[in-house]
Amino acid sequence: MKRYLYLAHRWLGIGLGLFVLLWIVSGVVMLFVAYPKLTPEEHLSRLQPLSVDCCIAPGAALAASKDPRTPLSLRLTGAGGSPRYLLDYGDGPLLAVDARSGKRIEHIGAAEALASARQFADGAEVRLLDRVEEDAWTRNHALARERPLYRVQADDAEGRLLYVSSHTGLVVRDATAHERAWNLLGAWLHWLYPLREVMPKALWSVALVYGALLAAVLVLLGMLIGLMRWRFAGRYRSGSRSPYPAGAGRLHHVGGLLVGVVLLVWLVSGMLSMEPWGLFEKRSTIDAAALRQAPLNAKALDMDLASALARFRGAGFEAVELQWHMLGEEPYLLGLDARGETRILPAASARPAQKHLERAVLERQVRQAWPEQQLRFEWLEREDFHYYARSEPSLYSHLPRRLPLLRVRFDDPAATWLHIDPYSGTVIEQLDQRRRAVRWAFKLLHSWDWPPLLQRPLLRDGLLLVFSAGVLLIAISGVLLGWRRLRGRPRRARERTVRAAQPPRLP
Repeated sequence: MKRYLYLAHRWLGIGLGLFVLLWIVSGVVMLFVAYPKLTPEEHLSRLQPLSVDCCIAPGAALAASKDPRTPLSLRLTGAGGSPRYLLDYGDGPLLAVDARSGKRIEHIGAAEALASARQFADGAEVRLLDRVEEDAWTRNHALARERPLYRVQADDAEGRLLYVSSHTGLVVRDATAHERAWNLLGAWLHWLYPLREVMPKALWSVALVYGALLAAVLVLLGMLIGLMRWRFAGRYRSGSRSPYPAGAGRLHHVGGLLVGVVLLVWLVSGMLSMEPWGLFEKRSTIDAAALRQAPLNAKALDMDLASALARFRGAGFEAVELQWHMLGEEPYLLGLDARGETRILPAASARPAQKHLERAVLERQVRQAWPEQQLRFEWLEREDFHYYARSEPSLYSHLPRRLPLLRVRFDDPAATWLHIDPYSGTVIEQLDQRRRAVRWAFKLLHSWDWPPLLQRPLLRDGLLLVFSAGVLLIAISGVLLGWRRLRGRPRRARERTVRAAQPPRLP
């Protein structure tokens, strides 16, 4: 039995050791360099304040769209130095209308894409590379409604690669030369994107899941063998409790016993992040969109743009982007400035712009959206285990995590929670029991997103680096041992052949 354990560990190590080594190295890189993303602040900082006479009225934009449907939301933003309305019908690409001429934008051509990229790059020279569905830096599902994308190279100080939506003309992703270079060693390797380049996405996902699972079995077998070979009572002839007196074998044995559990946890949690076999599939039947599912009504579309901008300025707020939304049956206008700050304006009243919705108003709208449900409201005044901000290198650093926050608990079989941002009236997260399990299985175990550590980022990074160095030594020594084994097999085979060819010795 022991022999089969040794053989399984040895050949799994030879087959997967290099992959495990690459996962560890790339994971360390990802601690400090994020996968490329475009934050709301990066987009907003490129926009100019909206002027009173900049644009046609919202109702005129809807008429110019020539779409019989009423949008769920409307957004006035800028691209290429020109304001435009974006109409969102809930599915499919956004529909764009030029906010100055009042004409529907049927197609974004290369010239428009270059103009948008040039504005984003602060006037730097830009050149069009091609148009792609996706590449190594645009594999997020969040960009699905923007594809295909124009890929534009900017000759700025950051060497940015810019991606422009072919539907709206907005820059939706930027990747600096620094991010691209480090991510080739980071996220590109960690998520095995080289395999995704040559195989279908579904097959790549299977390879990632079962590759990590086999690697976890490799580590588990190694720890079991390590315990079996460690002499807790007595010592080997060398005087050591390990049968390996020195070198890579000793390092692999002792190191595996010390930090093997950490590597095992990282491999299993990384595998679970792919959410295999429907383990974390959402079971909640609550429709989170019900709070803002009503189409924009006449009160929203008839709102005077000049008056709204004046009300924002009266509150000392310079809007560079406007968003029209429904909250229940009430329309609201959300203003955003160049720093990403927001103010919310009730469309049906003359009240001044507010920093956030009143608590009683938001709770009333929530009850009206789900009148048949038993609801419990909880206002968070500080971050907790399920609601917290992350630093820049994290994939989640761009997500809004403002306080206070309204947590709505439903008394449904899936124990659903909704996190609602009172600054915008937006449901920013829906968590049922299974989705909350992801917080434990991946974000806690894989990224060490434990609140006491998040509050002490230097300690967290230090611990991650120390344990990463430990598992790196295990992986390097394992690869070295595997290489020696493979290199020795041909030599031993040649020696056996030579011995077989020699005539037998006479007695």
